[in-house]
Amino acid sequence: MTKEKEKTFEEKLKELETIVNELESGEIDLDSSIEKYTSAMKLVKECDEKLKNVEEQVNKIVTENGTLENFEVE
Repeated sequence: MTKEKEKTFEEKLKELETIVNELESGEIDLDSSIEKYTSAMKLVKECDEKLKNVEEQVNKIVTENGTLENFEVE
């Protein structure tokens, strides 16, 4: 069984944009709309999780001794 390469954040956003445009066009039937809406919500969840993970990483800094600490602006 081959493992599918995970899409990048940017690829997911582009796919989400395409789905939104298709849904807004009103040119697809109800069943396809439901399927695309479900796919879009999955993409939104994946992108949101990625952003939260990146935010956590950005909010940490490496100290001189190599340990991670929370970054706080005073």
